[in-house]
Amino acid sequence: MTTGFESNELIDRLPPHLKQYIKPQNYEQYTPINQAVWRFVMRKNVDYLSKVAHESYVEGLKKTGISINEIPSMYGMNRILKEIGWAAVAVDGFIPPNAFMEFQAYKILVIASDIRQLENIEYTPAPDIIHEGAGHAPIIASPDYAEYLRRFGEIGAKAISSAHDIEMYEAVRELSILKEAEGTPQDKIDAAEAKVLQLQEKETEPSEISLIRNLHWWTVEYGMVGTVENPKIYGAGLLSSIGESEWCMKEEVKKLPYSIDAAYQDFDITKPQPQLYVTPDFAYLQEVLEEFANTMAVRKGGWRGLKKLIGSKQIGTIELSTGLQISGVFTKMIQNDDNEVVYFETEGETALAYREKEMIGHGVNRHTNGFRSPLGKLKGINLTIENMGPRDLQAYNFYDGKPISFEFESGITVEGLNVTGMRNLNGKLMLIQFTNCWVKYKNEVLFSPEMGDFDMAVGEDIVSAFTGPADYHSFDLVTHKASETETIRIQISEEEKVLNKLYSQVRHFRESESQNEALLSGIFEILKNKYREDWLLSLEIYELISRKNSEFSEKVLQHLNDLQARKPKITHLIQTGLQLL
Repeated sequence: MTTGFESNELIDRLPPHLKQYIKPQNYEQYTPINQAVWRFVMRKNVDYLSKVAHESYVEGLKKTGISINEIPSMYGMNRILKEIGWAAVAVDGFIPPNAFMEFQAYKILVIASDIRQLENIEYTPAPDIIHEGAGHAPIIASPDYAEYLRRFGEIGAKAISSAHDIEMYEAVRELSILKEAEGTPQDKIDAAEAKVLQLQEKETEPSEISLIRNLHWWTVEYGMVGTVENPKIYGAGLLSSIGESEWCMKEEVKKLPYSIDAAYQDFDITKPQPQLYVTPDFAYLQEVLEEFANTMAVRKGGWRGLKKLIGSKQIGTIELSTGLQISGVFTKMIQNDDNEVVYFETEGETALAYREKEMIGHGVNRHTNGFRSPLGKLKGINLTIENMGPRDLQAYNFYDGKPISFEFESGITVEGLNVTGMRNLNGKLMLIQFTNCWVKYKNEVLFSPEMGDFDMAVGEDIVSAFTGPADYHSFDLVTHKASETETIRIQISEEEKVLNKLYSQVRHFRESESQNEALLSGIFEILKNKYREDWLLSLEIYELISRKNSEFSEKVLQHLNDLQARKPKITHLIQTGLQLL
């Protein structure tokens, strides 16, 4: 198998700030036990899900080139995914929600390349290749669903997060890593769970990213399609969990008609879900998504949008009525009696753009120490500055190279030497440059000449606000640390190496269709004496010899029965394996 992934034109056009999350798959790191876990889950899923999953699931497995018998490689998946206009990349576990959404917007499937441990075979809170590869990938073969996923990515990438969201993301990522890492002390897991619980119980106003993440959870991860009385599974979390795919079909799990209300229903990643939402079809998912998008700051703008950006403490963008886009970390706003924004400030590096392209001469090198500007109408003048033509500007003494002073309706005053202006494609002024400029509000000096030239944004109001820069080229988004925590790589002991070798030998017998009963018997004796807790390899051995009513097959079956009696928690897994035969 080829290590890593095969690039294609979709991956090539990813911006650098997304490419930083891509990791090599390192296929050779998958152990024979990992391969056996994949095969068990996939055999169970295909057998069971063919009855309860959306019709596109089994067909999608074929279309996306996902094998039942072995973990897929990025190389193979990309070769086939490009036929349906998508690609796949490997990442290290959870990545920030906005980045995850943005990958989807570029039609890239993000796949956590690690695989769950045998003890977590039914469910893991950590993203893994079973969840991503066997859950997400097959369903995107449905054109309606694939378009929903892409559109969701476009909208979700603009959602504004809060400082609490970032803290929550790091806590959940740490918990998932610790739970999946072999040998993690229980007190460490308990502490991480307590931190997640504490953050979950903290009363905060839900941010846009938390609300749209809820929609993502109840559709892309845990969605059902059809009718409440007869739902089918399409969510990746259900498709990839042999425990939850059965649990979700029980009457104890409440089935609700899908609506925008799902955005306000929180979830607990550590437990099975007590309720699920059913959409009549994939097209309806887009209707609800657009309904939610109409509530977001990217479409509504205004003071609420700017307030969200200030609360996020991250790079965000506001767009004014002239089309001027200001990107930076927003720190301050002044509002009038009608709550309209009449002044705003950023701190640190800021860039100006128009139609998502940085304006020449207005990158972070010019605006190193932030950007600030009044907004709105001038006092006593019904015509807004943006709608003034050359004659109007002259009538109000806006002459290049001439001093000017004026007052906004808000009471903010500007006094300085008018240097020049920049217009948008419709000929409207969107930026005016002054030197030797004073900007004052009541008794406060907002800008003074020693701060340099004053670039005043022209716009009556804020029409849009969203996370991230308007032009991603404006900022260095690559050198920051992607996360505080990294996945813990398991160190295999000598004893585990021997067990993996046994798994490898049994796999070789199965693939070569040769059955050397003497060798299999020797493997089984080692397994029974040295690895008494392992059940999956015993099942694989029994699979090879079950058709022969021999003394050996009876011996292996008895061992599996003994394991069920000794370990009730895995009884249903062993029974599942036997039923598959």
